Amino acid sequence: MNKTDLIDSMAEHAGISKAAAKKALESFLGNVEGSLKKGDRVSLVGFGSWSVSKRAAREGRNPQTGNTIKIAAKNVVKFKAGADLQKAVN
Repeated sequence: MNKTDLIDSMAEHAGISKAAAKKALESFLGNVEGSLKKGDRVSLVGFGSWSVSKRAAREGRNPQTGNTIKIAAKNVVKFKAGADLQKAVN
């Protein structure tokens, strides 16, 4: 499912226009992104939670040449599925 499919599905299930569903989805995504940028954790009970973790700088290898390369430190987003979502999938 891509973003357009999700918007169509949200509009159908909620009985709202596609424009309203798109606006709601973009607002949700923007709020999640904004919270993660501030370093906050976003948690939806039963569904899951997003958090930001720091990955340290490290050395890696170029698979084509075998040369050692330096990989810079960065922040990564992590998602942990909630119990209800785990049950629904399994």
